[in-house]
Order: sequence, then structure tokens, then C-alpha cells
Amino acid sequence: MVENHKYAVVDIETTGHSSSNGDRIIQIAIVFINDYKIANTYTSFINPEKSIPFFIQDLTKIKDEDVVDAPLFEEVGSHILDMLQDHIFVAHNVHFDLPFLQNELKRVGLPKLICKKMDTVEFTKLMFPNLYSYKLQDISSELHIELQSAHRADDDALATAHLLLKCIEQLSHLPLRTIELLHKRSFHLKSNLSLLFFEVLSNKRKVYETKNYPTYHSIPLKYVQEEIYSQPIQLSYPKKKTSKLSLFNKSMPRFEERLGQFELMDTIHDAMIEKKEIVCEAETGIGKTLGYLLPATIYAMKQQKPVIVSTYTTHLIDQLILEEIPKLNKLLGVQIRVGKLKGMHHYIDLYRFWQHLQLDDESYDETFTIMQILVWLTLTEEGDLTELNVSGGGQLFIDKIRRTDRFNMEELEVEDFYHRAIRKSEKCDILVTNHAMILADQERENRLLANGCATIIDEAHQFIHASMSRKERVFSYTNWKYVLGQFGTLDTEHLLYKLSVLHIPLALRLRLETQFVEVVNIFDDTISVIIHSAKQTKTRYKNTKKSILLGELDLDDSILRRVANTIQTFILSAKSIIHSYSNHFNEIHSSIILNEWEYWIQELEIKASEWDEIFLQEETLEAKWLEIDTRSIPGSLTIIKRPLNYQQDIKNALNPLREEGAVIWTSGTLSVPTNRHFITSQLGLDNNVSINTFKASADYYKGAELLIVDDMPDIQNVSQSDYIESIAEAIVQTVLVTEGRCFVLFTSQDMLRKTVDLIQETELLDDYMLFAQGMSSGSRMRLLKSFQRFSKSVLFGTNSFWEGVDVPGDALSVIIMVRLPFSSPEDPLFKKRAELLTINGQNPFTAYSLPEAVLRFRQGFGRLIRSSSDKGVFIVLDRRIETKSYGNDFIQAIPNIPVKKVSLENMVLELENWYTKGV
Repeated sequence: MVENHKYAVVDIETTGHSSSNGDRIIQIAIVFINDYKIANTYTSFINPEKSIPFFIQDLTKIKDEDVVDAPLFEEVGSHILDMLQDHIFVAHNVHFDLPFLQNELKRVGLPKLICKKMDTVEFTKLMFPNLYSYKLQDISSELHIELQSAHRADDDALATAHLLLKCIEQLSHLPLRTIELLHKRSFHLKSNLSLLFFEVLSNKRKVYETKNYPTYHSIPLKYVQEEIYSQPIQLSYPKKKTSKLSLFNKSMPRFEERLGQFELMDTIHDAMIEKKEIVCEAETGIGKTLGYLLPATIYAMKQQKPVIVSTYTTHLIDQLILEEIPKLNKLLGVQIRVGKLKGMHHYIDLYRFWQHLQLDDESYDETFTIMQILVWLTLTEEGDLTELNVSGGGQLFIDKIRRTDRFNMEELEVEDFYHRAIRKSEKCDILVTNHAMILADQERENRLLANGCATIIDEAHQFIHASMSRKERVFSYTNWKYVLGQFGTLDTEHLLYKLSVLHIPLALRLRLETQFVEVVNIFDDTISVIIHSAKQTKTRYKNTKKSILLGELDLDDSILRRVANTIQTFILSAKSIIHSYSNHFNEIHSSIILNEWEYWIQELEIKASEWDEIFLQEETLEAKWLEIDTRSIPGSLTIIKRPLNYQQDIKNALNPLREEGAVIWTSGTLSVPTNRHFITSQLGLDNNVSINTFKASADYYKGAELLIVDDMPDIQNVSQSDYIESIAEAIVQTVLVTEGRCFVLFTSQDMLRKTVDLIQETELLDDYMLFAQGMSSGSRMRLLKSFQRFSKSVLFGTNSFWEGVDVPGDALSVIIMVRLPFSSPEDPLFKKRAELLTINGQNPFTAYSLPEAVLRFRQGFGRLIRSSSDKGVFIVLDRRIETKSYGNDFIQAIPNIPVKKVSLENMVLELENWYTKGV
């Protein structure tokens, strides 16, 4: 029996991050673990012999008076050193705690602690690869570990000890083969987790009982019980209001009837029966999702075919399945059969992953990501790669193992995740997918969505963006260099070098290398020409970031064609050479190298196609523009091509669905007061398709008011820096009164960044957690979740934060709109659209710019009140809402709430009164 190690789980609180710059420990806690049980604890305040900075006091709740009578580190250092001997040193981010402690020991003349170390951040990322955050506070919440006071050494150390034990428990429950594969790679980790992997592996081998894990080439996967599809239950739609009330009251004891929800249900039910196409604009507060799911489910069960429900993002798909379907199950008293279809690239290619397991890893990130996937495969039922939380470097490996059209079913020993999802989608009541899948289905030989009896398009206005994104082409300099970098040269350990393993003659390898070097040289020369031309082109605003329509650049077509031609020559040569020798590749290692070559040649073909479409093809109804940041050349160079005519694409995708049954378009914002068909016309819908509007009850918004700050400067009459100073002051004043819980919405990332930088320089909001899109790390949803976890927090975002975000209750109490959300006149996409509207005899401002901004304004306001008990203030800092004739269009677009025009000083007083009363 392998002897179990002893662990000392340590956490320290300090006056700052650098012991070498004079920062000191103010509290230390140690939790000792023997035989996988907590055996003892030690904790002590430490007198740092200096004042504790205010932000540290606020973070840790440790005051100067708490440590004034505490021992000096000199007095306890020897005892701490003795206690830690013969233990593995464990910490949450051990690379901070251990070096800091070592420096303190050295400072007081004590010997260095000789020990092995383990990092619970690294361990948790491996054992729980699908957590959204690896901060101790977030992990504790997700894994139900008690953490009473975060950033206190005693509580943090105890929580970390319980986390270590949970990770060990998770590891010991993994299949033996998984642990073996993990142990094999664990020697490349940054902390000594290999000791623990070996310890658990040795114990597991002695007591291992075969479990029912299917394996794919010796990779254990989660066992999924096959669903038994019984005959659908026949349900009758409750047509009468009394029947609906009875149904809801039976399963929801505190159910409150919402104005418009029952009417929405009836409208959708009737459309399905009559197989009509309709538009339903349902305000927040209607209960839209349940309003369409109930009639859809009953209709699907009657037809014994699925109703297709499409949303914009995969996040909304998961939200619908995890939150809304369980409500409906309870309401109807049945188990609704739900299928979920996402694009192929969301799924893992098991065979390709297995191949990579046979190779030596290229980096720590790759090793770590492979280990995360090995654990995740024993947890996931769907194989959806979005479940994984991997590092930026890990994403590069994820891209290598995504499912693609190139797929050999004969290689599989278990069912492929993607095909499992397709099979499940064929026998369900509700089939949830996204807009991109519906649009892509028009090009599939065997349509995946051909079996539906009706279609509901939720977040319908986003269907336009989905179509634009589908047809969009993007040239990224960094992506191109990354793909080209995979080939290398004959004297580097990249693809060209690996050809020697395949025994391809040197002469052919040299020829291929010469052709590839020519590709790189011509590509680099062409990029230099493009950048030079961009620098010569003047733009209206003197920002570091430039956006320029491609037509404004002076580019010679011949040099652009040379890039395409040399790449094509290299691709054809590589394919010919590899094909000629492919019959000699019998060994697994040779086969893997061949697959690598095929994969990267395919990637290069995709890049070549992008180049051709962006630079060498011209269409009237499209916009092409270059984006570059002068601080990062050429790395920031991006060129985008986006279509301006997407109605036909949408029609082609929807026409087959129209033949199968009703089509219901629904969203909270599908019209503006001055242009009812603004969105539906862009969707390509005929004006005779009825637009049904469902409004929330008047008292739903009783907790909201709109404040217009009327003494803000006019941005057109002051410098940007002066305007940003005024914005920053208004934001700071608002946050201090409301104690955070605030969204700040910008139309420009540049202005957002400069405002946040200024606020941070003033240190006036140092007590608050500031999260800024494009500045704080993490995705939009991660930023939102972080924002919700802190009561004193502020979230700064641009347009992409304005919709699809729910923050119910007290987590959000104020929205500040810095500027009315017009597109910038310098935005290349807007410039091209305005040019086409002008040619067609339309006014770009009234036909597009104004209704688009009003729609965004509605969406921004829609984030504030998400339930009838929510209370909040919507603050507009842009004076144009009161000084311009079109300002009233914005006010008319939101519900009828109190509107007050106030100075900045009076706004603060108004907020104080509102906040004090809780109104």
C-alpha cells in the first residue's frame, strides 16, 4: 500500500503583492490533512510593523487594530517552519503564497522551507474543467464549500483544504484508465500533483472494480443511459382563461397572471393550428418563453413531430433547456422530450483527440488541456466543447480537435457525440437550436431540421446578425501567421521537418520548402503595402485605432493575386507529394503526421478562399473595411467583408420550414414607434405578415424612472478628454450614491477604456469591483456573473451587452447610458449602408440610423426591469435626447415611466431620495 502524503494547506493575507518591496504578512492560517482528513489547524495574525493599506482592509476586513498586539513574524517564523516540515505545501495559487513565505523566512534569518508543492487552482481546473471561474469564492459557491469570509486566511485556508479533498475525491472516482493517462502527463504540470496522481492510481489499482464506462481507443467516456421513447402523451390546449388559471395555479402556488401572456399563448396556438406566419413582439414582463413553449409542446405532442425553437446564442439554448423546460415539465405534469442541435464545430472529434494522445505535447497549455479533456469526457453527455473552461493557449488545441466534415465513421468504437445529438433530435417534442443552424441547413444535402411541424424564432431581430455573420469573411493577420507558422522549415520541428519521418525524398522536401518560403515572403510584402496605404489614409478621428473602407486604400490587384497564386501552387504541390507517398504510411505515428498535414492544408485552403473573397471578388451590396491599431502593427491588422443584402439568405433558409408548418417570429424588441416594419423588412417578411404586440401591465414598471442629466457638455463643442471627465464624474457620483449595482453603457470601446482608466486614476471607486468589457478578462457571461457576485460592483459595456442579459432583483439598480446609441458616422459598415440608401433616394438618418438607435435604446432599458418587483433608474447623459427633435422618439419607445430632467447635482439628490426610500 502506498503511504498517503501529509498536506499543509496554507493561506496568507498580506499588505500587498511584493515582499521584496516591503509588503508583509498580516495573517497566516494552516490546515493539516492526514489520511485525507483534516487533522489540525493553526492561525495567527501577524504584526506587519506598518499600516495596512485601506483597500487591503476593505478586502480582508483586517484593521490595524487587529494586528497591533499580534506577534511579529520573527516571533512565530520558526514555529511555522517546524510545522510545515515533512508536509506537501498546498495553496490556492501556490506560486504566490509559497514564495512570499520563503522571502519572509529569509528576511528574518530562517532557513528556506524544503518541500513539495501543490496548487489547488491547477488541481481544480483539471478535476472540474467545466467551472466558469477558478477564484476560490466562485469555486466554493459552485461546489458547495463553506466560505464564510473570503480573503481571511483562516476561512480561505479551510475552504482550500475542503477543495483539495473534493479534488482528491473526484480524482479517485475517475476510471482507472483515465487516471493512468492523467498520471502519464502529470510530470509536466507546474506543481507536484504527480505525487497525488500516483498515490491515487496505486490505491485504485488495488481496489479497482470494472465500471460500465464505454471506451474509445482506451479513452473512457461517461456512460449515457439510452432514453426509452414511449408514445407521446396527448394533451389538450387550455383554450379558456379559467383552464389556464387552473393549470398554472395547480403547479405554481404563487402564480400571478401576467397581462398579455395568455393572449400570447392563444395567438401562437392559433397560428400553429392554421400554419400561419406571424410576428409576436412581447415586452419584458409578459413571460414570453413559457408563453410560446406551452402551446408548442402540446402541438408537438399532438403532431408527433418536434416544434423547432431557435435562439441566437448557444448560451440561450442552455438557459432554455436548464431553466424553462423544467418549469414546463412541472406545469404539464409530463417529461418533455428535448433535443438540442448546435453546429458541428461545437463537438469534439474523438478520433482526432485520440491521435493527439499518441503524440508528444507541444506545450504546457496543450498538456494541461489534454488532461482537462480526459476528465471532462467522463463527465459530459453531449461532447459540447463550450462546456470546457480552458486557457487561451488551450483554445488553440481545442480548435485542432473540433468536429469537421472530414470524418471517418469507421474509426469509431462508440457513437459520435454529434451523431448522438442528431439521433436524439429526431425523436423529441421540442428541438432547440440556434439561428446559425437554421441558416446553414439550407445548404445541407440531408437537412437536419426537416422533421419539424412548426418553427419559433426567438430573439428574432438577431436573425439578421446571424445571416450577416454567416456570410461575413474576416482576414486576421495573426491568424494567418499562426497557420503559416505551422509549416515552418526543414530545420524546425514543424510540418515540413516532419516530412522526413515519412521518408519523402529530400529533393521534394526542398522544393516544397522553397515554395513555402515564397508564400511567406510575398504575403509579408503584401501586408507591408496594405499597412503603408492605411497609414496614408486620413480618418476623421485621431484615435490609435483606424477603420477604413477597403475602397479608400490604394492597392494594386496584381500583388493581391500573387499571394493567392503562390499559396495555390504550394497547396497543389503538398497534396501531390503527400498523396504519392500516402500508401507507405502504415505506422500510427506516420498516420498522425499525415492527418496533421491534411488538417493544416485544409486550414490554408480556407485562408486562401478568404483572401480570394475579400480582396479579389467585388459585389455591390457589401461592405469591406480594414481595422488596425497603430500601437500594434501588424498584429492588429484585420479586414472584414460583410454583406448588406441578407433577405434572400433568410428567405432561402425559412422557406422549407414554412412548407412544414407555422413560423413564429418573436422578440422583446421588433419595432420602433416611427417605423413598425424596421426589423421585419430586414428579415425579408412581407408587410401582410401580422405584427402582434403584447405589452406588460402598467404597474410592471412602477419601480423605474428615467433621469436626463441636462447640464452635461455637448460633445461636439468640447474636447473628448473634457467630455470624458464629465462622464467620469457623473458615473462616480452615481456609483457612490447607489453603492454600485450599476451598468454603464457606451457606444465606443475607445471611450469606455479612457473613462475607466480615468476613474481608476482618481481612486474614488477603489472600494468597488469594476468590470469592463474589453479590459477585464473573461467572456461576456463571465463578466456578468462576476458582476452579480459582488454587491459593490460596476459593469462597463458596449452594444453587445445591451441584450440577452438578465440581471433580476437587486443585482442591478442603475443603468447609465453615456451616449444615445447611434452608430458612428465613421463606422465603415454604416458609411457603406448610408451610401447605398442615398443612391436609392432615402435619407440614411431617418431610414436607418435613427430607428437602429431607438431599437438599441429600448434594448438598453430592457436590462433594467426584469421582474415586477425590480426597481431601477435609467440615466441618460446625452443631452440630445432633450435638445434634438428626434429625442422624443427615444422616450416614446420605452414604457410610460416618470421622466425627470435634472442637473448633475440634482441627479445625485434625486438618487439619494430614491435610494433611501428604496424606490
